[in-house]
Amino acid sequence: MIAFLLRRILQTVGVLLAVGIIAFSMFRFVGDPVNQIVSIDTPYAERVAIRASLGLDDPVPIQILRYLGRVASGDFGISYQFRQPVSALLAERLPATLELAFCATVFALGFGIVLGVVSALRRGTTLAATLETVSLVGISLPTFLIGILLIFLFSETLHWLPSFGRGETVRIGGWTTGFLTESGLRALVLPSITLGLFQMTLVMRLVRAEMLEVLRTDYIRFARARGLHTRAIHFGHALKNTLIPVITIAGLQLGSVIAFSIITETVFQWPGMGFLFLQAVQNVDIPIMAAYLLLVAVIFVTINLAVDILYTVVDPRLQLSSPRAG
Repeated sequence: MIAFLLRRILQTVGVLLAVGIIAFSMFRFVGDPVNQIVSIDTPYAERVAIRASLGLDDPVPIQILRYLGRVASGDFGISYQFRQPVSALLAERLPATLELAFCATVFALGFGIVLGVVSALRRGTTLAATLETVSLVGISLPTFLIGILLIFLFSETLHWLPSFGRGETVRIGGWTTGFLTESGLRALVLPSITLGLFQMTLVMRLVRAEMLEVLRTDYIRFARARGLHTRAIHFGHALKNTLIPVITIAGLQLGSVIAFSIITETVFQWPGMGFLFLQAVQNVDIPIMAAYLLLVAVIFVTINLAVDILYTVVDPRLQLSSPRAG
């Protein structure tokens, strides 16, 4: 286990180093950030002074090394647009994105696993056919269209739920949460469904396919021959073995939910990191864009490590210390 963790940590450092270099190099050529900082009639001499103060005149390798050195100490630089530390801006928006991602993931896993099991155990019935049709619709519609339809139905037509914003929040230390207020919980409903619907249909289809495959295996036939109760066979044996690939997909999808919440946050004007990243792209705010991609990379590698460890919890036969685990 220790050797496995050390290997993963070294791989993580390599991945983050590569992401940092690629992100900074790529965004270095999307535009001149000085144009976003100053007005059109700013004198040329002042523009030159600003470029020098930001270090934009230095060679690109020097800028990358300087940036990576600051990142290693937790300093992501100063936002060109907001003139504030990027780390403070991300920390301010992080709770909103994580709460939205958490609710979307709970929705996707909860409904996806249940509906997948039901469609597998009731295969050939009208209910299973209906669930498959719903899953096809959910996996085919783009996220922004789902969000707009939900806003039209539940906000504009029925007036049940808010169409934008995070609602009232409560600050606990350095964390702001909407879980403790009614308006905060109501504001979470529509964006959580929008963000989690694609993941839910994906989990549902995966669980159904894996469940049907497991139910055809020899040990399930043997369990039936032994006279075990149907519920014990389905949930004690079949579902447990079905969850192995589900854990992998769920882990990767959680990272995707956080990384690609940009569209959902934009549709619902959700004050999270994705919305901040979109503003940074529009204003060529390189420090925010590079820091966001680095943070997403950290989330992905952390989730991948957690998924590998969870394998042994679901199936102890999988040993992380084996050569194949690396």
